[in-house]
Amino acid sequence: MEHVLHAFTNFQLTPWKVVGFLGTAVFASRWFVQLYATRKHRKVVMPMLFWYMSVCGSILLLAYFIFGKNDSVGIISNLFPMFVALYNVSVHLRHREQEKAGGAAT
Repeated sequence: MEHVLHAFTNFQLTPWKVVGFLGTAVFASRWFVQLYATRKHRKVVMPMLFWYMSVCGSILLLAYFIFGKNDSVGIISNLFPMFVALYNVSVHLRHREQEKAGGAAT
């Protein structure tokens, strides 16, 4: 507990901490986007903004953990969600292109 109190009393805001806090805010706020979409549609919905925010938040957090903190646990814990989000974005974009191509042909 003393270590936690020491961390709060000797807090220093560095540029990399700003990147880390911003990544955390983006990554966490994607759930509010999902909640809003679900309430609006009255069913569970995962809007594309959720996945875009996941990618952006993961990139910011990875930058923080790689360059700012050099923390392998943080790096590993953000790699997997980033790949899942990138996969979902790529599937969505591919599907949208197929719909455009199909719509233009008819």
